[in-house]
Amino acid sequence: MSERIADVDIPDSALAKEATELVRDTAGPLLYDHSRRVYLFGALQGRRRGLAFDPELLYVAALFHDLGLTAERRDSQQRFELDGADAARDFVLRHGLSAEQARIVWTAIALHTTPEIPTRMEPEVALVTAGVELDVLGIGLDDISEQARAAVVAAHPRPDFKRRILRAFTEGIEHRPQTTFGNVKADVLDRFVPGFERTNFVDVIEQSGWSE
Repeated sequence: MSERIADVDIPDSALAKEATELVRDTAGPLLYDHSRRVYLFGALQGRRRGLAFDPELLYVAALFHDLGLTAERRDSQQRFELDGADAARDFVLRHGLSAEQARIVWTAIALHTTPEIPTRMEPEVALVTAGVELDVLGIGLDDISEQARAAVVAAHPRPDFKRRILRAFTEGIEHRPQTTFGNVKADVLDRFVPGFERTNFVDVIEQSGWSE
């Protein structure tokens, strides 16, 4: 029997079970619980919006979306979103999913820190972002009933979550500050990393090799 939280079924395919084990074992409790909440809140938002989505694709994308912040990727110099997206794409292709399904999973993760654009894309892409925005930023909190929110948090608690997730963001990207250009994560480094200087888009234009 599949697990059910807040009236949402957790996918129990072989792929979903392996994804659960992989993320639980490598990401640690903070990111694992957050990622499961992202799936649950995303699914609840999808139901509220009347979207037809593939639960398995949404689940895998939600689980992998912050994998780029883990210690295993502290040498990476690309955006952490791409680390998670690349890992998820390779994972689902190894399990026999189609290139199109892999593309959707990759896009959902790669764009989860890019506001608004995901809402115009496939339901799974839109709902990963919706789940992230609800759990991290509180956007859409009132869209979900208090009872459903309580059930999700009972299954996957969020003790001291605001402080701990900000620390995870900082530790996951402070070694690659250049990847925060044009990214909301620049705000994290600006707040928590002494000496961080934002790349300014206007400066890039004015200092380019063009004379005019």
